[in-house]
Amino acid sequence: MMNWTLALPELVLACAGLGILGIGVLPRRQDMFFPVTMAVLGALVLAGVLTIGQGEGAAFAGQYVSDAFARFGKVLILIGAALSLMLALDFNETDRDLARFEYPVLILFAALGMMLMVSANDLMTLYLGLEMQSLAAYVLAAFNRDSERSAEAGLKYFVLGALASGLLLYGLSLLYGFAGTTNFDRLADTLTGEHAASLGLVVGLVFVLAGLAFKISAVPFHMWTPDVYEGAPTPVTAFFASAPKLAAVVLLARVLLQPLGELGAQWGQVVWLIAAGSMILGAFAAIGQRNIKRLMAYSSIGNIGYALIGLVAAASPDPAVRDEGVRSLLFYMAIYLLMTLGAFAVLAAMRRRGRPVEAIEDLAGLARSDVGMAIWMLVFMFAMAGVPPLAGFWSKLFVFRAAIEGGYVWLAVIGVVTSVVAAYYYLRIVRVMFFDPLNEAGALDVRPASLTVVMAATGLFTALFSIAPAPLLAAARTAVAAVMGG
Repeated sequence: MMNWTLALPELVLACAGLGILGIGVLPRRQDMFFPVTMAVLGALVLAGVLTIGQGEGAAFAGQYVSDAFARFGKVLILIGAALSLMLALDFNETDRDLARFEYPVLILFAALGMMLMVSANDLMTLYLGLEMQSLAAYVLAAFNRDSERSAEAGLKYFVLGALASGLLLYGLSLLYGFAGTTNFDRLADTLTGEHAASLGLVVGLVFVLAGLAFKISAVPFHMWTPDVYEGAPTPVTAFFASAPKLAAVVLLARVLLQPLGELGAQWGQVVWLIAAGSMILGAFAAIGQRNIKRLMAYSSIGNIGYALIGLVAAASPDPAVRDEGVRSLLFYMAIYLLMTLGAFAVLAAMRRRGRPVEAIEDLAGLARSDVGMAIWMLVFMFAMAGVPPLAGFWSKLFVFRAAIEGGYVWLAVIGVVTSVVAAYYYLRIVRVMFFDPLNEAGALDVRPASLTVVMAATGLFTALFSIAPAPLLAAARTAVAAVMGG
């Protein structure tokens, strides 16, 4: 009942966070940002090692579950958090207002909340993990206290996030009220009986979907994304676009496939509409953007739409199609996380005379001043556009194949058409870097070593994925077997 050793990675992160926070508030004579960041990176690595060796089973009276599905999500969450912290090393040090020890501690507690989310086996654990991650994210969005844009981003994120949390909590209360339990396993047993399609449960399901759709910035709950991405500091935006989205998608998949699996006919239609709307808006709304962070915000909305195609396929009555759909969803999100962090490493390096710049035109002539960074950005843009043989091509191919096998041909058609449209603004960035004359304001500053490491690691993965895709495919297959009972 209280097998706490299964939750050892989360306990290590919690204790490390409390210890670092306690040390950080003590009187000190030196800046604590760099040593605290190194300590948090060490805690994330240790948690990753413990996660890989984690056992199977449930703990805390069935409220927490450890399985291959949770481990798949946790390892990616920890990778995303660690790479996001590396992006902040030089960026925050350059701006002294951002170089405060609270920054890495907030990332740590957000990662802890996300790990609880993907291991949730109870509605209470789900909400606890989600709110722990969200509260840290609200502070991070407004972390640059002297910036009006950052304060506005934090306020918008908090107000809309509180609304989404209210919707989610109301939906969870309806599920509990009509099913009589908060445990996922018992909820699934209840839904196989006479309450499988009761109106109250369906209404609760819709509210839960609305709350979680906000967390992944899917249409029509996307309105916060462009403003928050633009206003938050670039490393914070990189973090928002990667690990929290992956955690929310993994949580959404677990909730819909395990306790609410019997309502697949109901939630499949809603997810179909959300996926189609996200792909269409992400493709067309980004065309006129001049701020590259806003463009990446709409790109992330579109990418969530592509990933949700796999979840739509998972609503199919055919077990083989369901497995293929979940596998393509996990596969897509893993590749999306690394592609996105690589692209944001380039954005974090966009500085001129020590000040960040964000316009697409600021990349003009980058191939002449820093050919290495231009090539990495080309790799990420081509991958997001789905150009073979880069990793992004295979991720889209897998979700489109799952949709076609499940009979969702029109959804696949929408995905292909919007991919072609989205390729326009990805290729526009490449044209600006390689064919436009050098920006009149001059070349960008020399990029720091930490950003070069992130660009190289994610860029090599994206470019060379086709050579050895087996490890990621095998991990996704094992994770699917855990959540689908195969």
